[in-house]
Amino acid sequence: MTDQIAQAETFAALHKKGDPVILYNIWDAGSAGAVRDAGAKAIATGSAPVAMTQGYADGQNIPMEAALDNARRIVEAVDLPVTLDFEGGYAEAPVDIADHARQALETGIIGFNFEDQVVGTKKLYDIETQAARVAALREACNVADIPAFINARTDIFLKAAPDTHDEAMLNDAMARAAAYADAGASGFFAPGLKDESMIGRLCEATDLPVNIIALPGTPDTATLARLGVARISYGPVPYRQMLAWLQDAAHAALNSGA
Repeated sequence: MTDQIAQAETFAALHKKGDPVILYNIWDAGSAGAVRDAGAKAIATGSAPVAMTQGYADGQNIPMEAALDNARRIVEAVDLPVTLDFEGGYAEAPVDIADHARQALETGIIGFNFEDQVVGTKKLYDIETQAARVAALREACNVADIPAFINARTDIFLKAAPDTHDEAMLNDAMARAAAYADAGASGFFAPGLKDESMIGRLCEATDLPVNIIALPGTPDTATLARLGVARISYGPVPYRQMLAWLQDAAHAALNSGA
């Protein structure tokens, strides 16, 4: 556990506004080793690729036990901090979230992505409800005596086309960042947000390290750093790129004699 605590502290220290940590998301022990060997300072799973490599759709369709077993193998394979995309914690009620978080921490992971969408729907939990869920996750970490990094994610922007992102959405995100921080979040994740002005204002509005995902159309790393972003992740992009390469290579091989 001492090593797990040290890794949690190391991981938290990597989050610096204006000098973002890069998390190139992986899906299993093999991909984790490849990213480690490329020079990564930490390892982050992505829920979509973890599920898809096992034949499941994203959205908590892979059984939690399978996802945690996968996380355990990743932790054992790389001597780096490993943060888990835990989606919605596989539960709605705070008491169940706390129990699931305890089980996740037993794998050796030192961080969570934890989202505010009602998994499987187009809805988000209201701020008060989600803050209680974040607080339950933090309490589980406290009970385990592990200062895990809770990257509180809002799906406000991901569920809407970029050209519809407006002031009301930004204000909602700022309010959620404040509430989640009070509940014990360590960082704030706004996937889908691409507008430079909005990203900068969000970073200014919260003391939490802000995480932006590098989707097509997102500002480059240097620009995100200038705006105050502290964490850049890649989500399902690496897996999709690898899958496209595999399909192209397989097609070429299978049709080489045609």
